[in-house]
Amino acid sequence: MNLPLLVLFEAQRSTAEGHFELWNGLSLSDPWFLVLLVLVPPVVWWGQRTRRQAAISAPATLSDPGHSRAQRLAFLVPLCSALSMVAGIFALSRPLAGNERYESKTEGVDIALVIDRSTSMEETMSENGGPRKFDVARKVVAEFAKRRTTDRENAADQVALFGFARFTELLCPFTTDADALLGVIQNLDMEYRQDMDSTAIGVALAKATEVLSHSDAASRIVVLLTDGEERTRNVMEPMAAAAMAEAAGIRVYTVFVGPALRHVRTILGTQELRTNVTELKRVAELTGGLYFQAEDEEQLEAAYAQIETLERTPRTNSQYAEHYELYRPFVLASLLLGALAMAGRSTWARRLPC
Repeated sequence: MNLPLLVLFEAQRSTAEGHFELWNGLSLSDPWFLVLLVLVPPVVWWGQRTRRQAAISAPATLSDPGHSRAQRLAFLVPLCSALSMVAGIFALSRPLAGNERYESKTEGVDIALVIDRSTSMEETMSENGGPRKFDVARKVVAEFAKRRTTDRENAADQVALFGFARFTELLCPFTTDADALLGVIQNLDMEYRQDMDSTAIGVALAKATEVLSHSDAASRIVVLLTDGEERTRNVMEPMAAAAMAEAAGIRVYTVFVGPALRHVRTILGTQELRTNVTELKRVAELTGGLYFQAEDEEQLEAAYAQIETLERTPRTNSQYAEHYELYRPFVLASLLLGALAMAGRSTWARRLPC
């Protein structure tokens, strides 16, 4: 909207829409008034004819020293009259400054990424060593978030990040800003405070569901990653949170990271501990999502890749530019030009046929 008129005159915000595009962001809201332009030539001609008849009945004397000079400038009076009418017609046409509306179709989903930050995530992916489960999860989640928030294959999703242990925290609200989201993920670490350490899956799912319920996206999902079982059942049962998600039309994908069967050394020897993942499976099943189990980085990447393939929903984005009224400068120009024409006819051009 780089119009010189906006520099000279204060533009007023308008709710009108442009129906006839001109140039450089200028449009007309009521372009049908332009048909009045056809009346400008006959009106000017009629005025000329009337003035000629008046001039013949009261001709200027040959000794008038200003007569010849005034004759050379006689065309200015009808020109000002014509321009005055043209400016007035443009004012009636309601000129607007702004960009036109456009629509674009993309595939998008609002995604809540929920990641377990309990101290159990510090364990390695395998009993033989290797990277921490948390580091592997953070890397895969970051890559998934980057793909979904950038325009890849006509996709541009809004993604939010939640971290949970005993309590759940919204670490990054819904955004399509990949850099902002990745910055939060890269600086994320586990919850080391003992009084804050736990695995509150139900609370985390309920929090993500509550935030997603305010979204008007056609498809809304939660991807919840954990390596353990629910440990705070007195607060919120995972199945109760799943029922909330199901009622809100939100799908939940649950991802269990690490081996379900672990060997733990105790004073009594090595014992086998198996994590009960039944509840994670039931949560996914109730909400229409899927359950995944990943014992290494490759399986975790495959799980998020499958989620990415499944979640593709068309979305139409409409953008409306702000418009500003520009009739004032045209009204002012019309009045000024009309005044100049009248002043000319009343003074130096009063005896000329113009």
